[in-house]
Amino acid sequence: MKVIFILFDTLNRRFLPPYGNNWVHAPNFKRLAEKTVIFDNCYCGSLMCIPARRELHTGRHNFLHRSWGPLEPFDDSMPEILKNNGVYSHLVSDHYHYWEDGGATYHNRYNSWEIARGHEGDPWKGEVSDPDIPESVPNMRQNWPHWRQDWVNRKYMQREEDQPQAVTFKLGLEFIEKNHTEDNWVLHIETFDPHEPFFTQQKYKDLYKHEYNGPHFDWPNYSIVTETEEQVQHIKKEYAASISMCDTYLGKILDTMDEKNMWKDTMLVVTTDHGFFLGEKGWWAKAVQPIYNEIAQIPLFIWDPRSNKKNERRNALVQTTDIVPTILEFFGIKRTKDMQGKVLKETINSDAKIREFALFGTHGAHVNITDGRYVYMRGPTNLLNKPLYEYTLIPTHMRGFFSINELKTMELAEAFNFTKGCKLIRTNSRYRYVNPYIFGSLLFDLQIDPYQENPIVDSKIEKKMIKAMVEEMKNNDSPIEQFERLGIPYEGEITNDNLDLMESRSGMKDKIGDTEFVWINKGKSMYSLILGYLPKPLQKQINLQLEQEIKNKTTTEIDEDLLVQMFEKFLPKNFLPLFRTMVKLVKVKAK
Repeated sequence: MKVIFILFDTLNRRFLPPYGNNWVHAPNFKRLAEKTVIFDNCYCGSLMCIPARRELHTGRHNFLHRSWGPLEPFDDSMPEILKNNGVYSHLVSDHYHYWEDGGATYHNRYNSWEIARGHEGDPWKGEVSDPDIPESVPNMRQNWPHWRQDWVNRKYMQREEDQPQAVTFKLGLEFIEKNHTEDNWVLHIETFDPHEPFFTQQKYKDLYKHEYNGPHFDWPNYSIVTETEEQVQHIKKEYAASISMCDTYLGKILDTMDEKNMWKDTMLVVTTDHGFFLGEKGWWAKAVQPIYNEIAQIPLFIWDPRSNKKNERRNALVQTTDIVPTILEFFGIKRTKDMQGKVLKETINSDAKIREFALFGTHGAHVNITDGRYVYMRGPTNLLNKPLYEYTLIPTHMRGFFSINELKTMELAEAFNFTKGCKLIRTNSRYRYVNPYIFGSLLFDLQIDPYQENPIVDSKIEKKMIKAMVEEMKNNDSPIEQFERLGIPYEGEITNDNLDLMESRSGMKDKIGDTEFVWINKGKSMYSLILGYLPKPLQKQINLQLEQEIKNKTTTEIDEDLLVQMFEKFLPKNFLPLFRTMVKLVKVKAK
């Protein structure tokens, strides 16, 4: 028995023909759907990139305890379990985060591994002189080292065969060629594409010919959309071109499985870590907004040679965490007691239901839950988004160690039920891009609103979803402070006091200094967003000005329009461009 596991990064299922797209050129994804079971209700778990990889090793959520970081010494790693049970595991990847401080313990769990270099500012080729960089749409990364490095790398990837994805799949095909007659192995092929920047060859761009005369644009910001409609449509075509390149190399795997008659004894799993916003709801990318289904609901295709089920769809609610126990079971290995994922064998066979609810999220942001019909996004109920801690034994972030200031907050925390008796380092968690408090909590009915455009207010359903969230968080041995941060009870009944849909923030009484007032409309969200971006001395100064302004205007009600007037009047000029972008963010959020 063999397994080929293909993981794309940032693959938005709404751009795939098997999930209803009618304009992206991806014939091999269509072909894949004809050869596999297609899951229509698959959700990610922990976001973003490396937190998802931890789930793909351990079969349990990462985001409640920790942000981006390595596999921990107490983690159960699926490739290592296979290795210890006589199943050879091999990784080929161009996902450069594996070779940074925050991901460096993953690839060594395999029997062997190979890498391809060059994606997204990977510190690969060394050049002292500055590269030629074309005029580009303003990008948040333009003063970051990996913006420059990416343009250095591109010089060495002008031919398709030199691009990391092409090298990765070539290495994967070499492994299959050498080992297809052998038994008991897992090949994990992982490409960073179609992750941004959407750098592809002209032949893929030519599939989406369109008029565009603007500055270079293939790398969106993690932000709201401020670009022109022409630029939005252009980058959608750039992303589609990247998917078409992914489709080409997926086809090479399908061709090889056909040629070598591997379908009889080889499981094939194809999925992604998360989706991506390409202008939908006025957003780019991921990580800064609530995790809507453009990001959370992901494609999943599985061929299990034991069931012989293909070209069939499954509606059961499944998650990323289920892939680990499914692969282990294929080789007759039981999942460990700490794995939360479920075996998908019977779901593949007959759409058997394996869970009532799926929990997902990003550390320090919303905690989200769905039953397949409703999606409930629970935000923090206090402006500071606290208490919030990181728990780890290897204190590294994406590209470096925990800061000295973080380490100064370090305490020794008691073991969780999955840490095998190991106590953990606990530190204060770092601030996120955007304080999730501003978005409030959101509830959607996917049956009547599949694109999550109109949040609903229903206390009965919200109570049901909060109750389920509490149980799922307990099942994952969530830190107790997460319940406090979210304003939900660890024990006891869910009451009206625990409800937190956005409308509840309008009409709240508050104080600035000794001055009492009432928030109306989106005033509190606007205030919390702007204050979160200001240094503390300026926060105090602004609050004094606001207090005086309220007294002068003899008003007891504050909404977002009044705040905009006040901030425009009192903010230092160097803060005004950022402030005006934040105003747009609140307007996008309030739609």
